[in-house]
Amino acid sequence: MVDSPFDATVRVAEVQDAEPFPEARKPELLKLWLDIGDESRQSVAQLGYHHTAEELPGTQVLCVTDTGSIQVAGFESETLTVGVPGADGNPVLVTPETTVPVGGRLY
Repeated sequence: MVDSPFDATVRVAEVQDAEPFPEARKPELLKLWLDIGDESRQSVAQLGYHHTAEELPGTQVLCVTDTGSIQVAGFESETLTVGVPGADGNPVLVTPETTVPVGGRLY
């Protein structure tokens, strides 16, 4: 866990797989399996408003890797996938503009 947002480690991950998460209470949640370079992690993210599970594999995303893990409807989310509000207020992924090395850290 981090004490300050300035202590957070943000890394580049590549989505390996994604699927809808209808069991969750929040709408439009997706399950993500991420390659962070030296390890693989799972995440849940409320991305279904602007992204489909089918389009996400191969997409590079930014994720916070030291927030700890939580259980969401029986699925362990081990990292926070970063998004920002779109014009409609729903999350849109933050992605690198060009392909960068997986595992790279934000600075």
